[in-house]
Amino acid sequence: MTPIKVFLNRIGTATPRHEVHGTFRAFAEQLIPDLRARRIFSRMADRAGIEQRWSVLRPDGRPDMVDSEGFYMPGRFPSTGRRMQRWEDEAAPLAFHALKELGPVAGITHVFTASCTGFAAPGLDHALCAHLNLEESVARLNIGFMGCQAAIVALRLARDTVRADPKARVLVVNLELCTLHLQEQPDVEQLLCFLLFGDGCSAALVSAEPVGLRLDAFRTALLPEAREQIAWRVGDNGFDIVLSGEVPKSLGRALPTRLPSILGGDDASAFPLWAIHPGGRSVLDAVEAACQPPDGALNASRAVLAAHGNMSSPTVMFVLRTMLQAASSGQRGVAMAFGPGLSAETLRFTMA
Repeated sequence: MTPIKVFLNRIGTATPRHEVHGTFRAFAEQLIPDLRARRIFSRMADRAGIEQRWSVLRPDGRPDMVDSEGFYMPGRFPSTGRRMQRWEDEAAPLAFHALKELGPVAGITHVFTASCTGFAAPGLDHALCAHLNLEESVARLNIGFMGCQAAIVALRLARDTVRADPKARVLVVNLELCTLHLQEQPDVEQLLCFLLFGDGCSAALVSAEPVGLRLDAFRTALLPEAREQIAWRVGDNGFDIVLSGEVPKSLGRALPTRLPSILGGDDASAFPLWAIHPGGRSVLDAVEAACQPPDGALNASRAVLAAHGNMSSPTVMFVLRTMLQAASSGQRGVAMAFGPGLSAETLRFTMA
């Protein structure tokens, strides 16, 4: 029996209205007491490939302050509880904005949400159901703490759902407020890590309607040898992230041996579209060197990185949205996103 073909029909995206990259960078620099270390930080920040990042927090404009309301008060950064309360206050309005960009979503049968930066119950899934006035029987699923790769995991689950019931229409929402987890510490590597992240949301519709891009095949790759290079744990003062500088090297070593199965035995040149999660400029450089995609294939990922930074799970959806708007029918593509473990979630797709 031929499997049901499943499509990612449309994607809507949204970011908060406050641009904060310069403010966050200035604050981070003044946390570093050693002049040599500060120069290293500044040089690395210049090379990051990020021009803008967006936050639910309004910037203050002074180098010794992050935001105008004192959420990050020097010497008194917020507790985990206060950060979670702010996530709960801000998440739904941002998700509703992404829904507006997505357009009409009549007949939704399933709501999948993903986040690794905030949790509440009843949570975002309930808010979405109420906002859309969905039937009380709608099926809901929350995906938590899978990091930047959660969007592809959610798409895989949505495809499985539509295959099981071709009448299903799945709403997939990825929402991250990464800027609620800034830490007050002078460690250069940690500060560079937080300098990557911004806030954002994507909302997508997945169904059997043959519009958008066809979800052809998914593949997971676990890299146990790099298990602790990406980690994300709940701490007393927010979530503590580990994002090792070794991640690009680990991906560069691991991807060539996994690529044949990821690409289904085809050559990289058979895929003109590459939606690679822009976890950072060095991550994109490593994937490009390891996979050898066609020239310029990662331009969309680099553009999203420059305009938004790394928003964790929604980021690859921002890249896919640009492809939905510009790609030609029949073009094949590959999507990849990386997360704790170290692990990679991948997708092969074809434009309808």
